[in-house]
Amino acid sequence: MTAALLLPALLSACGGPADASPPDEITVMTWAPSGTGSADRPGMTALAEAVGRELNAGGGLAGHRVRVLTCNEHDTTEGVTECARQAVSAHALAVVGSYSQYGETFMPVLEAAGIPYVGGYGLSTPEFSSPFSYPVSGGTPALIAGSGRQLVEAGCKSVAVIRPDTRAGDTLLGFLAGALKPAGITLKDVKAPERSNDYTGIARKAIGDDRAGNCVTLALGSEPTANLLDPYRRLEPRRTQLASVIGSFQQSVVDSTGGDGGPLGGALATGWYPPESSRVWDALRSTVRLHGGGSAPIDVSDPGVQTTWVAYEVFRQVVERAGNGRQITTKAVRAVLDGGEPIETAGATPPLTWGLTNMLPSADSPRLVNTSVTFQRVQGGRLVEQRAGFVDVRGILAG
Repeated sequence: MTAALLLPALLSACGGPADASPPDEITVMTWAPSGTGSADRPGMTALAEAVGRELNAGGGLAGHRVRVLTCNEHDTTEGVTECARQAVSAHALAVVGSYSQYGETFMPVLEAAGIPYVGGYGLSTPEFSSPFSYPVSGGTPALIAGSGRQLVEAGCKSVAVIRPDTRAGDTLLGFLAGALKPAGITLKDVKAPERSNDYTGIARKAIGDDRAGNCVTLALGSEPTANLLDPYRRLEPRRTQLASVIGSFQQSVVDSTGGDGGPLGGALATGWYPPESSRVWDALRSTVRLHGGGSAPIDVSDPGVQTTWVAYEVFRQVVERAGNGRQITTKAVRAVLDGGEPIETAGATPPLTWGLTNMLPSADSPRLVNTSVTFQRVQGGRLVEQRAGFVDVRGILAG
């Protein structure tokens, strides 16, 4: 299958009965926060709308017209509860490619209605533990474990991690330590507030004595990372290697901070997917070009947009396998997802499957089936592959 045949797109609306769509129509939902600040991901819902328009322009999906309901979850428990209730009321076959940190809130609502959650961003524990969740990436745990592996290969002697002063940040520390400890690399924990007007002290503590072999990795959100980069640059570290996980920065941040001449010049990056320049994303670029221009701009380099794209490609194949022209139920969708037959994503991820034999041997994250990451680097002002292909960090995540 060529990339051009992947994921074509949808309309925003409601539809179907609780466990089935009408014979000629299927309904899905995508939610993400908008108008809230650093958590905003309006490009994810905008892409879902574009995917819907493209799918319907091509005759629908597996003999059905496709309706996409989008929802602003406002980065609050109340907001995502309302979105989940709308998905239930609209009789959605699935919630696809969405973003919310409140999995403890929305997942029970979806479970009670039998609605699968396909390809969420991976911000909460239930996304990796609920039998109704089908994540397409390894979330932040895979990224931070991968960053540790990348820094080992970079020859770091010590690593300082700047991470949120939260319970989730505490968890990340364990995955990073699991990657660094076997190589004998010392780890410095630098806790940072999620919001601050001055990160100078944080940056200074992480850089330390700026000797050869010192490395700093960032595991913050995009807004605090952007706020931290200016004081980091002003401290002028010359021998410290900077690294980060995609999501803390992306190509747009590289561009806005001066490219190779800015603080991210030469920085290492760990991502879930190939860099935005990869041919893997040609079909995504085509969808945005031909069917975008809707409710919000769509940044193809944004990992949330890429996750939504992968999630809709999974959903497209699942619906086609569930039955062309037949009435499709949530049970039928889950049966295909649970069946163990691999789903290809045109190289954006390794083949995905949520069969029992692919589950991570972890009580907390058994649904974390995609344990692969990519190694990238800022070179010539662009994020490019540092190493071709995927790097599997399953051993680190399994402890």
